[in-house]
Amino acid sequence: MPKVMCLAIPMRIVSIEGDEAEAELGEVVRRVSIALTPEVKVGEYVLLHTGYAIGVIDETEAKETLTLLEEIASFSEVS
Repeated sequence: MPKVMCLAIPMRIVSIEGDEAEAELGEVVRRVSIALTPEVKVGEYVLLHTGYAIGVIDETEAKETLTLLEEIASFSEVS
């Protein structure tokens, strides 16, 4: 059976309205569900997977993860 990997991307919450929020990463802004992370506050980072914030993470961890994702992307550009 093939192994499947899911990817969650860190995004910063910029506004909250009920159980939805606007999250940004650079110039990309998305409307996301925070039903699974009701404790999140504006300015905090979440891990976003398929439109759902699945966990709240600290800024340091978010930035380290984004740096690693950029490095991975740069490898595919070289090929």
